[in-house]
Amino acid sequence: MRKATWMFTAAAVLAGGLIGGKAVAFAAADNPLSPGTAAPGFTLPSQTDSMVSLKDYRGKYVVLYFYPKDMTTGCTLEAHNFERDKAKYAADNAVVLGVSLDTVESHKTFCTKDSLSFKLLADPDHKVIDEYGVPVMTMAGNSYAKRETYLISPDGKVLKFWDVKNIQGHSDEVLAAIAEAKK
Repeated sequence: MRKATWMFTAAAVLAGGLIGGKAVAFAAADNPLSPGTAAPGFTLPSQTDSMVSLKDYRGKYVVLYFYPKDMTTGCTLEAHNFERDKAKYAADNAVVLGVSLDTVESHKTFCTKDSLSFKLLADPDHKVIDEYGVPVMTMAGNSYAKRETYLISPDGKVLKFWDVKNIQGHSDEVLAAIAEAKK
C-alpha cells in the first residue's frame, strides 16, 4: 500500500481539477500497483444493493476506475463516456466498475439521474481505495478519492494504470489498452 503526500502547488491544482466548482489538488501517486501484480480482491455494495466482488469477473477484463464524487462535472462526464462505450466493453469481454467514497444511496441517485447502468461501488470507509493506494483528499469536511484507473486482466493481474488527466478521452484510452492486451 502506498502513502500519498499532498502538495498544493499550481501544477497539482491543474492536475486535480474541480469538485463542486472548487480547485482541488492531488499529489502524484507514490507507488501505483505495477503491471503484473495480482489485483487486490474486494467486495463492495453497488447501487443495486447487491454485493460485487472482483472474483465475480474472473475471465473478464475489469476496468476499475476510482473517481472523486457522484454528480460532479468531471465525474459525470467520465461516467457518461463509460456508459456510452458499454457495448464496446461487452464486445471486448470487459466490465466497468466505478468506485468512490460516496454511499450506495448517492450512487442510486447518480445512476437514476444520469441513466448509468454499469456498477458503481460504494467505499465510504475507503477500504478498497486504500488497498489500491488511491490518494484521498479532505476538503471542507468532505473526502474525495483521486481519479485513477486500473485495467485488470481476465486472470486477475494488473495490466495498466492511469493517473487520469484526460477525462474526455479516457474511455477511448482504456478500450485501446484492452485491444492491445488482446493481441
